[in-house]
Amino acid sequence: MSMTSVFCDIDDFCLIFEPEWHKQLICNANKPPVISKLSLSEIMTIIIHFHQSAFRDFKHYYLNLIVKYKSDCFPNLVSYNRFVELMKQALIPLTVYLKTQCMGQPTGLSFIDSTPIVVCDNHRINSHKVFSEEAKRGKTSTGWKFGFKLHLIINHLGEILSFCVTTANTDDRKPVPDLVEELTGWLYGDKGYISEKLVAWLKEKGLNLITKVRKNMKPKELRAFDKAMLRKRAVIESVNDQLKNISQIEHTRHRSPFNFAVNLIAGLIAYTRQPRKPHIDVTALTEGLPMAF
Repeated sequence: MSMTSVFCDIDDFCLIFEPEWHKQLICNANKPPVISKLSLSEIMTIIIHFHQSAFRDFKHYYLNLIVKYKSDCFPNLVSYNRFVELMKQALIPLTVYLKTQCMGQPTGLSFIDSTPIVVCDNHRINSHKVFSEEAKRGKTSTGWKFGFKLHLIINHLGEILSFCVTTANTDDRKPVPDLVEELTGWLYGDKGYISEKLVAWLKEKGLNLITKVRKNMKPKELRAFDKAMLRKRAVIESVNDQLKNISQIEHTRHRSPFNFAVNLIAGLIAYTRQPRKPHIDVTALTEGLPMAF
């Protein structure tokens, strides 16, 4: 998606959102709102486009692409440091834009998983200050991580249906009730979601949670289709991989929790705007086996 297309879509959103948002704001006489020559839609466009670009560092992206080659598109550009200060103003608009314009539609086939969002190398935990109170240390299948955890639900088309962020030491099963409020059908997860109580609760809501069993558990009978979908559950791991390595939702250079949140939301938006996502072609079922791309 080109920068022009991103801007047009976001500007249409801001024309409706901004007037309603300003009505809800509580004015603080001691600290008036920050005013910039850059419009909100311009700020959001630059942030989102960074996560669609090949740049790995926002500073280099801003100075070497936006300032050098895109100044005609943004005639009121501010300095890099000033733009970083303005980024936190885009958090609420970006979140609303993601929730209202970018989320996928339930298809009856959903996949759930979590992935750690590291904010600091383990060797620097004691000296880390930005998230010293917010972040926690949690254990994953690849070792201990310091930071947060992104919980994600997608449909079989690779579209994001629901998400939330918790500390890294949060049990994967804890946020499930909030994530599945509008879902029905079948939900496929890994062994971290095994819970008889959770399965029974979801069943009452019309959602069937399907997971593999641990080695010390009795095997359970599954439909051939469910077995096939569990084998293709790696589709959500591919989504997590793209979120980290293409949309860049994870890095350890955050200046504040606000910038962390903006980076995460913008990365999710950039992923939803990809023309082609990891998915499972259920129309290509052959003897109960779907083909994944």
